Amino acid sequence: MADVGTGLIAIGAGLSLGLSAIAAGIAEKSIGAAAVGAMVEDEKHFGKALLFTVIPETLVIFGLVIAIMTLQLAQHA
Repeated sequence: MADVGTGLIAIGAGLSLGLSAIAAGIAEKSIGAAAVGAMVEDEKHFGKALLFTVIPETLVIFGLVIAIMTLQLAQHA
């Protein structure tokens, strides 16, 4: 049976990943709308629009790394 500390560590890992995914979604909403608007005006902005749309995904990768590190802490506790 797991103790309360291990459960709280697991909740923290889930929150780090979930909240970073929500933040990336909110950021991509605005960036995606602006990118599509720029591409409608001029198609040569496709590369920049794609790059700016991908940048918020690094937030989710950072959240995943923190979650993995936190779960490693739970295994050693």
